[in-house]
Amino acid sequence: MPIEIPKDKWPGSIKAVTIGATAAEGGTRAKSITIGGQNTMPYLQFEKPTPNTPVIAIEIKSRKPEDWSPLLEKPWGEAMADPAEWAKKAEAAGADLLVLALTLEDTPDSAVKTVKAVLAASGLPLVVWGPGQAEKDNELLVPVAEAAKGEKVVLGVCEDKNYRTIVATAMANGHLVEARTPMDVNLAKQLNILISDMGLPMDRIVMDPTTGALGYGIEYGYSVMERLRLAALQGDAMTQLPMMVTPGFEAWKAKESKVGEGVPEAWGDWEARAVNWETLTAMALVESGADVVVLRHPESVKRVKAAIGELMAA
Repeated sequence: MPIEIPKDKWPGSIKAVTIGATAAEGGTRAKSITIGGQNTMPYLQFEKPTPNTPVIAIEIKSRKPEDWSPLLEKPWGEAMADPAEWAKKAEAAGADLLVLALTLEDTPDSAVKTVKAVLAASGLPLVVWGPGQAEKDNELLVPVAEAAKGEKVVLGVCEDKNYRTIVATAMANGHLVEARTPMDVNLAKQLNILISDMGLPMDRIVMDPTTGALGYGIEYGYSVMERLRLAALQGDAMTQLPMMVTPGFEAWKAKESKVGEGVPEAWGDWEARAVNWETLTAMALVESGADVVVLRHPESVKRVKAAIGELMAA
């Protein structure tokens, strides 16, 4: 007799969230992307099909980063000094959406100019990050949100100390927000409650539960994402949101990716090792339920995209 695989039935599901707006939707994007919508644990296709394929974002910067690995300069070249050109190369490399990270050196005028240039250069949906200091984030993201009104940009990152201003400008200009918390289920839930209480619809929030790289805390990050998904499927409305994580940022600051000389010979080729570190970090997080992974190297993008294709076809 054939063995019948037991199937779980869950009362809850993940909200579907759409990033980017086409001309028909009031924006200028060539396409919009919908993430989330799952009503089972990741890739249990025998229970329920995964409704929306996880997507890959490529991170670009408003100014050429001085602290990135030289291995990343190799594929991107001179485009790293021009965000619009970098956006074009990222799209050609297979990005589904772009993450534009602003810097402390940016002014409101320069930030607006850069965002407009990137929107003009590529038709992909866009995520815009502030430089990571609450006051500066607010200073830059408010004019950026106004300049990109109607494009359904994801504004980030919303944290407990700065979410009010970012959520308010997202509500006023038709955008989404990225809600980031340290690796903790209760903190993630609490920030979602605070944002929702301001009046932003839940289908305009993407969770960023934070993670570590391979060998640097990924096990804990994985378990937090898994517990968030379980809570959501069990019916907790404040955890029923898609998740976006940054394996590129985490993996490229790990010693195994950063250090090219003076390491044990057994570590092997530097570039192969670094790309493997980013790829394996990303795939672990995809399998834990990530809907968006933000990467840096085009070879990692290629590999992760192929692996996601296999998961979706399984």
